[in-house]
Amino acid sequence: MSAPISFSNSYCKLPDTFYTRQPLQPVASPALVHANIELAASLGIDPDWFRSESAVAVFAGNESLSGSDPIATVYAGFQFGNFNPRLGDGRALLLGEILSEDARFDLQLKGSGPTSYSRGGDGRSPLGPVLREYLVSEAMAALGVPTTRSLFAISTGELVQRERPEPGGILTRVAQSHIRFGTFQYFSAQQDHAGLRELADYTIARHFPALVTTTNPYLKLLEAVIDKVACLVSHWQSLGFIHGVMNTDNMLVTGETVDYGPCAFMDTFSQAAVYSAIDQGARYAFQNQPSIAHWNLMTFAQALLPLLDDDEHLAIAAAKTALEAFPEIFDGYWRRHSAAKLGLPATDASTSLYLDMLRLLERDKMDFTLSFNALVQNLSEDQAIFEHPDWQHWTERWRSLIDDITAAEALMMTSNPYVIPRNHQIEFAIAEAYQHDRFEHFSEMLAAVTDPYNPERADSIFAQAPGPDQIVRRTFCGT
Repeated sequence: MSAPISFSNSYCKLPDTFYTRQPLQPVASPALVHANIELAASLGIDPDWFRSESAVAVFAGNESLSGSDPIATVYAGFQFGNFNPRLGDGRALLLGEILSEDARFDLQLKGSGPTSYSRGGDGRSPLGPVLREYLVSEAMAALGVPTTRSLFAISTGELVQRERPEPGGILTRVAQSHIRFGTFQYFSAQQDHAGLRELADYTIARHFPALVTTTNPYLKLLEAVIDKVACLVSHWQSLGFIHGVMNTDNMLVTGETVDYGPCAFMDTFSQAAVYSAIDQGARYAFQNQPSIAHWNLMTFAQALLPLLDDDEHLAIAAAKTALEAFPEIFDGYWRRHSAAKLGLPATDASTSLYLDMLRLLERDKMDFTLSFNALVQNLSEDQAIFEHPDWQHWTERWRSLIDDITAAEALMMTSNPYVIPRNHQIEFAIAEAYQHDRFEHFSEMLAAVTDPYNPERADSIFAQAPGPDQIVRRTFCGT
């Protein structure tokens, strides 16, 4: 049999200041929880091997594959607004880069044990966060949101001590790369301008090759990342998604969603919604995500300043101009997403209508996702969608803007999911795994959240809002 995975480890060719080589750290008794066969096939991984015990051993860190060169990468980051000059992969290991049809992806183990960046931590992950990230990241992919992916989940057969002993797990994560805003900020903080330039050149060559021949590729890199982040966060907002820890070490330059710790999709709509147990000041509340994205981009631009121009004043001016474009870029994406949820083109009228709907949803404490589903299901009806004179007036305004019901319905059907990974269902899947070592609910939920726009899912338990005794108010990162 040929090599089951074709590795090509370009990041390892960078200087050793970018990472630390790290040996694998085996676990006691790894067992398969779920394998993403469809994703593996798209990556060109040998299907027979992927279903084998050898794959379980490799993704547990118990065996190595030829061509793999495991490393833990270094980065810095602004965490809740405070700068930490040296973070890094404290519980993750980059097995290598996988080549598939001229595309390159990182293959990373998460929860694989301590590294030189663990800062005294055990480097392991409880199984719960592994299940959460698997469900939410694969749901995001199905919803069309740029995201890292989940390839493989295992239980380790070992306990991890947090507030209480929990079963351990390891997730195999796939990403275009794991280059973070914080990776640039690490070299900037070290005043290692040579390393900063080498990182920027590598990033451009790998992810933005069209920029190589531009007049100022580093400025164009900043502009490209601004655009990607604006697009990403506007998509989050349209789905009621709250990241929970939008620190700069959790922002990838590729514009993919990464690090699904204390994240959540809203049930009852609230602009001020916070689910993260560690976000005590509501810094990353739903309504704050666009402004935090802008702030994070500002810190990214600061790290790039030495590359933008030899004249510091000119570099600052160029960065400022690029950053000042963010609100308009974000607004453009946000208007298109919000209008599509109403089956309308992006106009001032559709934007006003959408904002008015959000105000009514919040006032009446209504479920975000189910409310938009109700619009789709009642598109051709004459009565108001919901009981209240304000909703009657809103419904009349909405229908007056629709010229083609068939086209509006088609647009809404691809913009309003029936199923999102709801917190109470995730918690139940974790409880089943912890208490009974059962993964049926996890598997059923995974099938539902990866088929989110299918109207046949509308009546499933995974499409329903939580009951009063099922509401989850806080989520945790698992570190």
